[in-house]
Amino acid sequence: MKDTIRQLIQQALSQLVTDGVLPEGLTPAIQVENAKDKKNGDFASNIAMMLAKPAGLKPRDLAEKIVAALPADEQITRVDIAGPGFLNFFQNTQALASRLDEALADATLSVRKNGAAQRVVVDLSAPNLAKEMHVGHLRSTIIGDGVASVLEFLGDTVIRQNHVGDWGTQFGMLLAYLQETPATSDALADLENFYRAAKGRFDESEEFAERARGLVVKLQAGDAECLSLWTRFKDISLSHCQEVYERLNVKLTPKDVMGESAYNDDLANVVADLKKAGLLVESNGAQCVFLEEFKTAEGTPLPVIVQKAGGGYLYATTDLAAIRYRSNVLKADRALYFVDQRQALHFQQVFEVARRAGFVTNGMQMEHMGFGTMNGADGRPFKTRDGGTVKLVDLLDEAEERAYTLVKEKNPDVAEDELRSIAKAVGISAVKYADLSKHRASDYSFNFDQMLSFEGNTAPYLLYAYTRVAGVFRKLEEKGESFNASEGRIILDAAQEQDLAARLAQFGETVNTVADKGTPHVLCAYLYDLAGLFSSFYENCPILAAENPEQQQSRLRLAALTGRTLKQGLQLLGLDTLERM
Repeated sequence: MKDTIRQLIQQALSQLVTDGVLPEGLTPAIQVENAKDKKNGDFASNIAMMLAKPAGLKPRDLAEKIVAALPADEQITRVDIAGPGFLNFFQNTQALASRLDEALADATLSVRKNGAAQRVVVDLSAPNLAKEMHVGHLRSTIIGDGVASVLEFLGDTVIRQNHVGDWGTQFGMLLAYLQETPATSDALADLENFYRAAKGRFDESEEFAERARGLVVKLQAGDAECLSLWTRFKDISLSHCQEVYERLNVKLTPKDVMGESAYNDDLANVVADLKKAGLLVESNGAQCVFLEEFKTAEGTPLPVIVQKAGGGYLYATTDLAAIRYRSNVLKADRALYFVDQRQALHFQQVFEVARRAGFVTNGMQMEHMGFGTMNGADGRPFKTRDGGTVKLVDLLDEAEERAYTLVKEKNPDVAEDELRSIAKAVGISAVKYADLSKHRASDYSFNFDQMLSFEGNTAPYLLYAYTRVAGVFRKLEEKGESFNASEGRIILDAAQEQDLAARLAQFGETVNTVADKGTPHVLCAYLYDLAGLFSSFYENCPILAAENPEQQQSRLRLAALTGRTLKQGLQLLGLDTLERM
């Protein structure tokens, strides 16, 4: 609806330019917002105040001219002018109801992408294969997956890239220890313990450390035995990751893995091509790119180091190779990087170097979707009691057990297997939703009690809200009746019906915002608001006890559309819904 209003305003402005009221060449960003108070309409725009100065008019006088020039549209009943010149649009409830009827009949709820479909590379998760996944990998994994799912829903071709850490000096240490240890699955069942044991040997034995450093050189040179040991370790580590992805209901597979090692052979080419482009400068023996726009607080240029004095390569070199691959081979129109917010400067520099070097096509978008840290109750990064990193699998185990205890207390008569199934859905969803519902750029404190609460903006609340909708249709069946979505039409008489309908109509806009900005919390807020509006509708507008069949069918249609919207939204976030709790 906002797009429709923007188009109407644009037509009015064009007419005012023709009439000589506005000067030519104006290209304002027409802002249309949801009205905070329904008494003042459904949507509002401040366009008259934005253009009053170039028009040489008072904002309210210009607002009157804009309203007079607005084309008629059946979706708008009237436009009022408020305050200094706000335009308040009142939408036609009958037209709104018709749009919702169309959404109910549509497989994608009438959601369409703003703009043309794109090929989008989504860089997410990226664990270090030397260790098991820990809580620090949660945000990149689930935020990236949620945005990728939204992009796919809108029709984009999404290419997930799991840029795992599978190369470097630490693997020499691990291979050396693997030579001393039987290469069995049992030996690598706990990667964290294996890593600690290898690190202990590295720190205490100079002979071991020398052998480890030698194995790094042999691995990088393609030694067959080293590659065999490395491949075995990598495969076992990736299998640990895959188990976590499946528990999290994340759409990452082994085919999506494109680790640091994949770009190893191209790193020398990256440096050579930067030199050809005239971008390289030697500084203290290292090969660097200096960009004028990146300086320290003292004004000293900040280098992007692509090759160390000793000949080694850095993360920047690998990232440049990956960017070039994603542009030239994957043909990406857009690349999204879900990486810790603290890497913001790194990506700003690398993206600019890639552009200057011609590693990407002119139109390719590169966006760092940074995120904050998950903290404990003390406000510091989440750790175990002894200060170690928390394994992600241990966190998920505890979430499921806590959810099981909670669900069993509320439903003591439910069969054990069903309790476990519900607990898994509630526990995993609670962890994911608590993270996704926060703005990704913000830090947040992890709190099991809050995230498992059935009150507030939580997964249990939303899962229960969906089961409440499902319960309406279960009761209908118990009465021996059925619902046919192709029958009847939506009628919006009561205020609660109109409020619910207006929010339902904003699903497409919400999903597009998530796709544009990479912000799943916007979808979470929408679903929470929708659930609250359905609750008010449910309590004030009897559905099965409606006054007449036409009203009942209308309210069933509203309930059905709410259920489908809640389910679709939760699925986009990677949350499994339940028919009963």
